[in-house]
Amino acid sequence: MATEILMPALSPTMEEGTLAKWLVKEGDEVASGDLLAEIETDKATMEFEAVDEGIIGKILIEEGTEGVKVNTAIAILVEEGEEVGEVAESAPATPAAAEAEAAPEAKEASAPAAAKPAAPAPQAADGTRIFASPLARRIAADKGLDLAQIKGSGPKGRIIKADVEGATATAPKSAPEAASAPAAAAPAPSVSADAVAAMYEGRDFEEIKLDGMRKTIAARLSEAKQTIPHFYLRRDIKLDALLAFRSQLNKQLESRGVKLSVNDFIIKAVAIALQQVPEANAVWAGDRVLQMKASDVAVAVAIEGGLFTPVLQDADQKSLSSLSKQMKDLAARARDRKLAPHEYQGGSFAISNLGMFGIDNFDAIVNPPHAGILAVGTGVKKPVVGDNGELTTATVMSVTMSVDHRVIDGAVGANLLKAIVENLENPMTMLA
Repeated sequence: MATEILMPALSPTMEEGTLAKWLVKEGDEVASGDLLAEIETDKATMEFEAVDEGIIGKILIEEGTEGVKVNTAIAILVEEGEEVGEVAESAPATPAAAEAEAAPEAKEASAPAAAKPAAPAPQAADGTRIFASPLARRIAADKGLDLAQIKGSGPKGRIIKADVEGATATAPKSAPEAASAPAAAAPAPSVSADAVAAMYEGRDFEEIKLDGMRKTIAARLSEAKQTIPHFYLRRDIKLDALLAFRSQLNKQLESRGVKLSVNDFIIKAVAIALQQVPEANAVWAGDRVLQMKASDVAVAVAIEGGLFTPVLQDADQKSLSSLSKQMKDLAARARDRKLAPHEYQGGSFAISNLGMFGIDNFDAIVNPPHAGILAVGTGVKKPVVGDNGELTTATVMSVTMSVDHRVIDGAVGANLLKAIVENLENPMTMLA
């Protein structure tokens, strides 16, 4: 039976991607686990594996095609001796071609019915996507099976052919009425792109096409700023004790090739503070708050054309040298766009440090579902009043903590920031 290979969702938020490169050609035999293609998501370039065995009968989407929607048929998998047949003939060559063909059909009621689009990815009652191979979905549909009731044995729990062949049909649970309500339409932009371009008619400019990452950043941060009730807490931190302690540690660690940065201490301070104020170690989950046990801290890393926020899991339990080594590795692979989704998803709190650019202070936007983000400025020598009232100088770093008020109230946020400040101003306590 000819089977459509569909554009995969390689992360929970992926809606479309670029088919960067085919690793197979028509006529090649493939088995489960073989690499088929390289897919560019909004965050990374990832390899796509086969979940069924067969022969690549026809490639429907050429490599280099952008904006391929999840669940679009990208190739046809056939069995030995089988022809591709009508399945391949009815599938559009590209997403754009599908849209172009749909227009005349809408105008002429007498035109032949268009080929059915690929079925949407199955979902559980709570809206969670169920990952299943195209062949498993087809067999399940023929047998009247509810995929939500089947446990997958394929890669990452994906439901494959063997899982559905021996299963028996059960009565599907009725979906809540709210699920049938149409999704709210996205608000239209206040000014169209053409209208903006018209304002600059006669002036030289370069039009830069948005890639997947920039579109995702624009959508997520616009949503965050519009829907998250932010509030901001600010503190100055005296860094002299930390800088002296760091210099001492780096001399002792030089033989091991370890060089600690101020940012490594900030990560450790935040991670410990989340344990000291556990009610702040939480995330927003729509109709509830999830209070986390471990301190998983995300750190913003600037890359060409955007940014990543790789997550350091269990950061409170790791040594400074371990955090430093892991952060350097994550940052290097982030810049090469080689991070796996589990390395930049999750976490309850984030850090964004622009101090190396000489920025004194700034306000960062909370990245949902995180409950907060610490914006870190540069350390500057300033006159301060000493413990005995004398005038002296100190290296002072300004930080601003942006907080989601749905998760963290003012007093809890103040306690969290107080703990961060105390950890950084007394760095030796972080080793206790």
